[in-house]
Amino acid sequence: MRSISTATALAVLLGSAALSVVAAGTASAATATVTSPDGLVADGALKRVFVGDSSTGRVTATDYSGNVLASVAGIGGVSDLAVSEDGATVYAAVQNTHEIVAIDAATLAVKTRYAIPTDTGPRHIAFAGGKVWFSYGDQWDGDIGSVDPAVDPAGTTDPVTMAQFPTEGTSIGIWGQALLDTDPQRPGLLAIGETGISTDSMAVVDVSSGTPALTAWYSGDYTLNNGIGDIDLVAGADQVLVNGSVRDAYADGKFTAAGSYPSGQQADIAPDGTVAQVNGNTIATYRPNATKAIRTYDIGSYGAADLTWAPDNSRIFVLAGKSGGGYTLKALTDPEKNVPTLTVNAPGSAPRAKKLTVTGRLSAAVALPAGVKLQVTRTDLESPKGKALPAVTVKTDGTYSFADTPPAGGTVTYKVAYAGDPAHAAVSASDKVSVSRAATSLSLNNNGKLYAYGADVKFTAHLGKTYKNRTVAIYADPFGGDKPKKLVKTGKVNSSGNLTVTVDMTRDTAVSAVFAGDARYASKTVKVNAYAKVRISTAISKHYKTAKIGSTSYYWFHKNSAPIFTTTMTYYPNRQERLDLQVYYDGRWYDSDSEYFGLGTNGKVAVNLGAPGQSGIKARIRAAYINGSSGDSVNSTTYSGWKYIYFSN
Repeated sequence: MRSISTATALAVLLGSAALSVVAAGTASAATATVTSPDGLVADGALKRVFVGDSSTGRVTATDYSGNVLASVAGIGGVSDLAVSEDGATVYAAVQNTHEIVAIDAATLAVKTRYAIPTDTGPRHIAFAGGKVWFSYGDQWDGDIGSVDPAVDPAGTTDPVTMAQFPTEGTSIGIWGQALLDTDPQRPGLLAIGETGISTDSMAVVDVSSGTPALTAWYSGDYTLNNGIGDIDLVAGADQVLVNGSVRDAYADGKFTAAGSYPSGQQADIAPDGTVAQVNGNTIATYRPNATKAIRTYDIGSYGAADLTWAPDNSRIFVLAGKSGGGYTLKALTDPEKNVPTLTVNAPGSAPRAKKLTVTGRLSAAVALPAGVKLQVTRTDLESPKGKALPAVTVKTDGTYSFADTPPAGGTVTYKVAYAGDPAHAAVSASDKVSVSRAATSLSLNNNGKLYAYGADVKFTAHLGKTYKNRTVAIYADPFGGDKPKKLVKTGKVNSSGNLTVTVDMTRDTAVSAVFAGDARYASKTVKVNAYAKVRISTAISKHYKTAKIGSTSYYWFHKNSAPIFTTTMTYYPNRQERLDLQVYYDGRWYDSDSEYFGLGTNGKVAVNLGAPGQSGIKARIRAAYINGSSGDSVNSTTYSGWKYIYFSN
């Protein structure tokens, strides 16, 4: 119950009172990730990739997409991997336990552990000439050894042979734990790169007989290289590739400079001689002896730890660094296919049913075949899935052009595609044209009209001429943030072009009609605002009778009795009613100040008007909702009728 003070009641008698009141939410295959990668090798026979992790002592097998198939733990501190020529066995060099572990490539079961009699290795391994070759040693004393898988470890012959680097003619031989590499096209050769000091000594050794024989030797003096961090035998040539960029030829037992690729840090060479080079955060592929890349891949911001080719040249496997540490195995596809550059240039806008011209260019770092044809597809409102247009032939300078007459308006997309060839990857590009459409008429009635609370109001949309689409959607969006815009009806207009809906007007409401457009007529939206009053009623209590004064019915109160004025109004959060009080004096009604009172959640508020203490007073009171001043703006201003009161003795 809210009340009004006696002082205020007396002020009301003078016509200047201000009322005061007291409120009455298919798992995918896992991608191989490693913490400390040491060893990466691809098995062509099983189409698997093997990754060694020195920190976890684990070897993981993946498919050619990099998805994990299985793994084996307990191997030890893996430092390098190699695979046998038949692809049946994976060999892991294990430094901390000084072993080479033979693992079944199909099952990942450990087949054999070969103890290596050294406390400085094995470090790097390679499979050549039917044996597993490994390097060992410290900075000042390096060498190579071998494991013969054909020899039974339980027999009388030791399968491990140490100290096999052929030192004759090499002065002191190789320092440090040498890098090793093989060429599948020449399985009896082994490239050896010194790592102990920066003088870059290196050798090519023929191990096909089982006993290493020196093919070429270079006693490092910085004239060819400046330290070796990576060495590869070049397929199809008597060369080695050092640090991913420098080519050194060997003949007559010596090495000589033979050219270079653009700057890089490490590389791997495919069986056909194609080079995959790491240069910072990119992988680039090169034809033998070329200086322009076939293809370049961005591998992210954290570089690569290692890379290797698939034996069938179909992809490159890269251990790419990732944010937060560790590495992820990535499979880079079509590495020997150059990616052409294709452009499409269409007009920004054009009239419907008028001819337009599309131009473009196809270019590539690797020469394209003559007479290349491009497939053209037009997508529009008439052909949302695309319509094939005649193929276009690329000119000798790489340019092309074609004309088309768009039958539909709106956004028209021209897609041009090259299917690719043995030397080039497929590529496509597109451009969009805004094609004009005719305008239609769309109207909606009842704009600006005011209705009683809860009135059922018919809104009719009228659609003018169109091409095929005769559908209109009508939405109602009640004022206020608590009720969303709602689709009332969607459907085809009748033969007169009309679509009618009924809206229950409980709030001011924005009603909109939408025509989505068609191939020849543009979309259109119209909106009207219709308004609704609140539902409001008032009641007076504590009177002792009702009786007319003249022709007006009054509620009669004793002069010391306080009227209780109760208002019931449509509720909305934080809504207030306004009470208007007038006093009759000298033949006319005078306004008193009006005051606002908050509604309860039941939409009601009762106000104690106070007792004036004297008789003969006529007053009247009403409740009102004032748009924008009653706490919200979701309804239109609404007044209740006046209630008349009279104070007697």
